[in-house]
Amino acid sequence: MASGPSALSIHALRLGPGQEILSSLVSFVEERRMKAPFILTCVGSVTKATLRLANASIRNSNEVIHLEGPFEIVSLVGTLNKEAHLHICLADRTGATVGGHVLGDLQVFTTAEIILGEAADLQFSREMDDRTGFPELVVTSCTDRA
Repeated sequence: MASGPSALSIHALRLGPGQEILSSLVSFVEERRMKAPFILTCVGSVTKATLRLANASIRNSNEVIHLEGPFEIVSLVGTLNKEAHLHICLADRTGATVGGHVLGDLQVFTTAEIILGEAADLQFSREMDDRTGFPELVVTSCTDRA
């Protein structure tokens, strides 16, 4: 586990109607060869989303819901690398919220204004964790590899 202060870079992007947020973020990160990116904040709206619910486990990893909107993005958090790990909270037209692990289909309704941070001295990767049954975050200090 890496610790200590790390230099921080800030990146911003805006996605427009019809764009898919997850794949757009993965492309953005890959194009810039970002090593330890994470979501700082996001505001916007989506017309649909596919989420895995909180009761997923090793034996039951497919508790999935498909939502049709429109929905306001109340929160979007997570880390991004080849296997992005994002959680989202969405509010419908009555203000009722639903959230979960983003699987995809986050199609932008009006806009998605996303601010990413990147820890310059770290690198994120994922490795299968036998205890959880999921690929979990591994944080490596770039100075440890020198």
